[in-house]
Amino acid sequence: MNTHLPFVSFRKWGLALLLLGGLFFQANAQRIAYVDVNRILESIDEYQESQRELDQLAARWRQEIAQEYDQIKSMYNRYQAEQVLLSDEARRQREDEIMQKEKQVRELQKARFGPEGALFERRQDLVRPIQERVYQTIEEYATERGYDFIFDRSGAAGMIFSNPQYDKTDDIMRALK
Repeated sequence: MNTHLPFVSFRKWGLALLLLGGLFFQANAQRIAYVDVNRILESIDEYQESQRELDQLAARWRQEIAQEYDQIKSMYNRYQAEQVLLSDEARRQREDEIMQKEKQVRELQKARFGPEGALFERRQDLVRPIQERVYQTIEEYATERGYDFIFDRSGAAGMIFSNPQYDKTDDIMRALK
């Protein structure tokens, strides 16, 4: 009869240790979530209006630039047709005019569509405040609900929120010294 007693005692202690270990693990577990920022942005009317305005602006500017290139093509075609009748000086002058016009159009294109162009600046003016509001809301949500990390599954933003206690940058910098 005493042969069952140690087994039952071991089962109780084993179960208690297992539960205690599970609680310890759960207490130290990091809370991680993800969001789809693009879907959130697309659900905001102000963002959609901004996107429409940017699309219309870009289309208008593309059309203006296309017209400028058509004008250059016309200049070149006229030059080709008249080239044999022109003196060397007149030919050089026409070629310079065409090249200057091409340069102006490329500069216009860069000023409007380049990395720091007018379209980029307008996008920053319209969209950045909306994005900042979304990121602030995500950070507040994470803090209120105890999340340690929130990732963006929709794009290149990666981590949107992280609990500063998990930032080990300083530890690594100290270890490198």
